[in-house]
This record gives sequence, structure tokens and C-alpha cells, in this order.
Amino acid sequence: VSAALMNNQVARDETGISDGGLSVALSDCVKLYEDSELRLGRLSGQFGNNDDARTWLSGALTSHRTCLDGLQHYHQMNTSYKVVQSDPELVTSHQNLTSLFSRALALYALPTNKNNGMIWRPTLGQNKGLLATWDASTAKADFVVAKDGSSNFKTINEALAALRSQKRNKEQPPRVVIYVKSGVYTENVEVDRDMKNVMFVGDGIDKTVVTGNKNVIDGATTLSSATFGVSGDGFWARDMTFENTAGPAKEQAVALRVSSDLSAFYRCSFRGYQDTLLLHSQRQFYRDCNIYGTVDYIFGNAAAVLQNCNIFVRKPLRGHGIMITAQGRDDPNENTGISIHGSRVIPDSDFKTVKGLFKSYLGRPWKKYSRTVVFKTDLDGLIDPKGWKEWRGDFALSTLFYGEYMNSGIGASTSNRVNWPGFHVLNRESDVAPFTVSKFIQGETWIPDTGIPFSTSI
Repeated sequence: VSAALMNNQVARDETGISDGGLSVALSDCVKLYEDSELRLGRLSGQFGNNDDARTWLSGALTSHRTCLDGLQHYHQMNTSYKVVQSDPELVTSHQNLTSLFSRALALYALPTNKNNGMIWRPTLGQNKGLLATWDASTAKADFVVAKDGSSNFKTINEALAALRSQKRNKEQPPRVVIYVKSGVYTENVEVDRDMKNVMFVGDGIDKTVVTGNKNVIDGATTLSSATFGVSGDGFWARDMTFENTAGPAKEQAVALRVSSDLSAFYRCSFRGYQDTLLLHSQRQFYRDCNIYGTVDYIFGNAAAVLQNCNIFVRKPLRGHGIMITAQGRDDPNENTGISIHGSRVIPDSDFKTVKGLFKSYLGRPWKKYSRTVVFKTDLDGLIDPKGWKEWRGDFALSTLFYGEYMNSGIGASTSNRVNWPGFHVLNRESDVAPFTVSKFIQGETWIPDTGIPFSTSI
């Protein structure tokens, strides 16, 4: 697998390519394949259990497809330059990788494959409860960022550069704490794959704000448009706002992108329009968070649970509809999906007076085996009686899995929901149990380390 990944780093051959958009897409591919190689190396080292293996393989397949999606988007915009299609060797290599990952996932998904061993964790219980309990008035952070210059670092990127230097000298503590004081930080941030066990703490939602405006219309890929991106495993964040201010006319513009395994976000806010929160890959947990957007604004192919969150619908462009989720599962054996539990779907202030002019849906299938479950969640009357929206014709309608269980509110009635083979009104707790914190992301084994509240029940 490692050799196949390295052979697929298409960006190694950028000689003569002057187009910035293509260079960005190729650069994404390099990062994605290197991230996958790192995690797949754990399999050869016999780390983790069956859940870990399926998570890392699902993530590798997701990264591979993200690379192809970025290149495909470039091809659609620039038909004169066909990177993948014009290179038969590269086409074969991509097909081989897809087949390789799919076969490996199928093997790990066999019922005879027992889930032996402890779950892999980037730390072994150090700093237990730190995310919930850390207090700037009584505890010392490893790095302090202050917009007003009252600390050693005025930007988040300066602090991360110091952390990289510390890592080179092998001085990094088990859990790195970066305290970001109140202020608006206009910068694009990347917590890369080598920065494991990093914890960000701010002064509160809308007090500590990280903001940017990169977007697809102006030349970024969806992946690279993220204001804040995380690849390092074991990432935690609390009391911060992440936003992308590009606006609805700029199309895909990500506020937060997460590719971090066993990552947790507590009392955070994510603000954008299209593609606000990219749950890219791996296992993720969001508690007491606010998510704002218009189109596909909770999307990606992680195994993600959103619990006790507020999902705000913003005013879209005239003539557009609202699609809250766009889950990207593309293989039936991937252990991925979006689970929304005990949350609220409500209009933002700018949408309240116009919500009757727009149709709003819980989601649509971005990929063939898209999987989203909404349960014990309050749905405002803005949700269309159909509940869900097609992506394109009958694409994925028989292969997706969309489920609803015991939701409340005016928009929760399922009597007029879509009549797709893949949509299910769930009637038993046993139907919902696979999408709980315990089962879906093995949360009981690692979320207690954070100290933040979570529910394992339905």
C-alpha cells in the first residue's frame, strides 16, 4: 500500500505547470497521500483493532477520492488540460488504488473478523479531562497567542511555527496547549499530520475568531479553501469560532476542515455558507457547537457525531435551496457517516423572515453510499415535508442510508418524507444504536480523556 501511495503522488511532476489552480489541486494530492501513508503504516505495525483498521482504510480511500475530485473539478473548469484522463498509467494507478482499498475494507468488514485488542489512541490517557477543565487563570499554556501583542505570539501561525521547531528538538509535551486570547485572527491555519495531541482553547464563541475567505471561485480547491485545517490526530478545541467570510456567491468556502482521528470540538462555532464544516475523514465528535450555512454545509466522509449542537440555516442566494448535509461515503464497507443526535435545526436571524421563500432539506447524497442519521433532534418548520433532496436524478437513491428516529418539532413529521429505497423511518432503538457515540466512533474509549460531556444512550 505504501509503495502504491508513493507512486500516486502526481504532484511530484509539476514541471512546466504554470496554472495556479492545477498546482493547488496537485499539492492537495501530495498532502492527502502522505497523510494516508502515515496512518496505513500503523496497520503494517499491527497497531489498533478492527475499528481502527476500517477507520484508517476509509480515510485513505476518502483522501484518494478527494485528490481525484480536486483534479476533476479543475478539468471541468479547464478542458484543455486533462491531468488524469490523458495519462493511461496514471488512470490505471488510480483504479488500482481504489480497488486495493475497497478489497481491504471488504476483508475487515467480514463478520468473522473479530474486533480484538484495544483501540489505538494518540495518547495513553495523559492530561485526563483537560479540554473541559483547562483554565487560563490557573493553568499555564505551552503557547499563548494574543492579537494585541501582550504574549510571545501575535498570530496562530507563529505559535505553530514554534511548535514545529520544538518538535524538531523533540521537546513536545504529551498534550500541547495553545491558548488563543480574544481577537479576530485573519489567517489560514494548518495543524499538519506531525502535530499530534494539540489542544486549542479560546476565550469563547465570537470572542476568539479565526477567519479567512478562500474559496473555489477565486482559485482554491474545496480542501485548500479551509480557514482552519487539521490533520494531526488527537486534536481538541474549545471556545473558538472558525469562519469563512467568502459569502454565498463564492460557492465552496470551508471554515473548518478536519482529517484528525479521535478529534473533539467543544463549545465551538463554525460559520460559512456553502461547505462550512468539512468532516473530511477519521473519527470526530462535536458537542455544544454551532454550525451556520446554506448549501451542503456539513459534509465529508468522516465518522462524525454531532451532539447537542445548534444547526443554523442562513439566508442563501435567491433561487437556491438549503441542503444541510452532503455525506460522502463512496464504498459500502466504509464505517463512515454523519450522526446528528439531540440537536436543533433552527433559522439564523437573517433567515427567519424569508424562510417561506426557500426549500430546506436535511441533506442530499454527495456520493453513492451516503449515510446520515438524525435522531432525537428538534427540527424547525423550515424543513420541507420531503425531508431530503436528490443530488442528481435517481443517483444513489437506492444505495444511500438516510434515517430519522424520534425527532421533534414542526419539521419532524415523516408522513410526507421521500419514498426512496434508501430512506428509513427508524422505529427501534436497535436500529439507531449503531450510530451512537459508543458504537459509531467508539467514543467511550477516548472521549472521557477530554472531560467534556457526552451521552452514550439514544
